[in-house]
Amino acid sequence: MSPIYLDNAATTKPDPRVIETVMKCLKDDYGNPSSLHHFGERAYNIIEQSRRRVAELLNAEQEDIIFTSGGTESDNLAILGALKGQEEGHLITTSIEHPAVKKTFYYLETKGFDITYLPVGPDGIVDEEDFKKSVREDTILASVMYANNEVGTIQPVENLADIAEKNDIIFHTDAVQAVGQLEINLKKSNIDLLSLSGHKIYGPKGTGALYVSEDRDISQVLYGGRHEKGKRPGTENVPGVAGLGKACEIARKEMSSYVQEMIRLRDLFIEGLIGEIDLVRLNGHRKKRLPNNANISFPGVQGDILARRLDSEGIAVSTGSACSSKGFEPSEVILSMYDNRPRALSSVRFTFGKWNTEEEIYHSLDILPQIVKNLKRISPKGRF
Repeated sequence: MSPIYLDNAATTKPDPRVIETVMKCLKDDYGNPSSLHHFGERAYNIIEQSRRRVAELLNAEQEDIIFTSGGTESDNLAILGALKGQEEGHLITTSIEHPAVKKTFYYLETKGFDITYLPVGPDGIVDEEDFKKSVREDTILASVMYANNEVGTIQPVENLADIAEKNDIIFHTDAVQAVGQLEINLKKSNIDLLSLSGHKIYGPKGTGALYVSEDRDISQVLYGGRHEKGKRPGTENVPGVAGLGKACEIARKEMSSYVQEMIRLRDLFIEGLIGEIDLVRLNGHRKKRLPNNANISFPGVQGDILARRLDSEGIAVSTGSACSSKGFEPSEVILSMYDNRPRALSSVRFTFGKWNTEEEIYHSLDILPQIVKNLKRISPKGRF
């Protein structure tokens, strides 16, 4: 059987229509969008068409979209740009944020900001009452991810944004995992800032966008030309932006159908594992999770070794965030949820995409039980 890719939270295989769009730009539409001649005008029009496509997916205004190099830059620009000029104050985030957000808050802590890191329960979800109680008179900004990149739990961001709006707090969400899987309607939301990334929605790597509500403003954190309304200098990545725009157009039209199929395959996989392997545990809320995510702990087995053994059988999975999985440490997200090191060390993330098939799910379920059984025999007793 061909290799099976079950690591779609790390990155997705680009849609052929996206590749075609990118290649056309590289070949034919190579002008600089800032140039006055017709080559530049063509490139500029591609940028604006893509901006419209991103906005349509989010049900946002076109002029509220800023293009970036990806989710990490979008997160940094949102948070640092919103706080520029501030030297102190209180900020709110969670214990399970992506490193692009969490490490930005660590940096802000060194600059004198007071930060509340909200915990999550065993279901991986932030408690709205905890959020309310953490609000202070000097609270400036809150950042809560839309859906977690490791365990897939979906946060009540719309409700949290409403609380923030009532207290005049800037509200940012890292929606990198949510966009393209969940319906997002920013015209009916109090979300001020939203980050997304192209390579999570079958688009190219190195592309992303930041939504900035017309009611809020951010300052630039890089300096150069007046690109992207002066918020993000640097000649635009026209092929990448075009690919991102195409990916958003496809997601808007096709998401409802491929998401239902991902849910079916995800549930088939989870139920198959529970039926075949003793003591396996699903991490995070059973229902309030991304359509594509199944994060599983296998007691008695070390997660990174299981991932490597699966890779040797042609099945690609991961043990957590692709941004931090090269060095094997227990997942901070799962530790935050359960305070259980063995459970964190034995976790593996399986994430499905629109290219996966039922045949691949059954093949994976055929292979997994024996691999787990063999690994349990050689794992140090008491560690996992």
